[in-house]
Amino acid sequence: PRGMFLVTGPTGSGKTSTLASMVNYINENFDRHIITIEEPIEYYHKHKKSIVNQREVGIDVPSFGEALRRVLRMDPDVILVGELRDLETIESAVRAAETGHLVFSTLHTTSAAGTITRIIDVFPPNQQEQIRTQLSSNLIAVLSQALCPLATGKGRIAAYEFMVVTPAIANLIRENKSYRIDSSIQTGKKLGMQLLDEHLWKFYDTGKITLEEMLDKARQPGALQDKAIAKMRRMKGGHLPTEAEDMGPILRT
Repeated sequence: PRGMFLVTGPTGSGKTSTLASMVNYINENFDRHIITIEEPIEYYHKHKKSIVNQREVGIDVPSFGEALRRVLRMDPDVILVGELRDLETIESAVRAAETGHLVFSTLHTTSAAGTITRIIDVFPPNQQEQIRTQLSSNLIAVLSQALCPLATGKGRIAAYEFMVVTPAIANLIRENKSYRIDSSIQTGKKLGMQLLDEHLWKFYDTGKITLEEMLDKARQPGALQDKAIAKMRRMKGGHLPTEAEDMGPILRT
């Protein structure tokens, strides 16, 4: 496949580990030429079925943008860019996807729709229509993740938002209607799509994470709080338990 696959989330959310797992999967199962551009290199990949060449910004190359320009002359199949930090890097990554490469990268955004908006906002107004068109044609998917401490206090679990760029979502990107992307994700469950808050609720509902953790990571904590209160009422026969009455301050602090 060709195109761009983005993994997003705040610092410490496991983006680098997720990308390393993706590269390792390709390395173990396909005959490909993979080039990574990272700052710093955190995971070293041995050649398996694929050939993996790793470049470190500041040591092997001066910048992500310059590295991408050089890499395109090395006939790669797969390119991993550690982070889309600036306009130059985004332009180069999109160009690489347009020219038949599979490109992986990261952004410090917390949702699929927010990722689209962030990328477009990097560009001056006179270039935004062009980048929307390019994204609509070349973006494959966005995976936004958050790491949550387990309710047991031992270990963490990753909650995900996942968007596949279907023809309908591509049209929303092209027409500057990213505010409608969440609705398309909700109706795309057959393709594996889900909103972050849906995954957080599943973890809370099954006892994997605490109420406080769910609300802390949620994009719409008020809606999840109402859902949690409704669940408590059902469990208590319609009466609001004391713990539910104490939930309001969680959102006000």
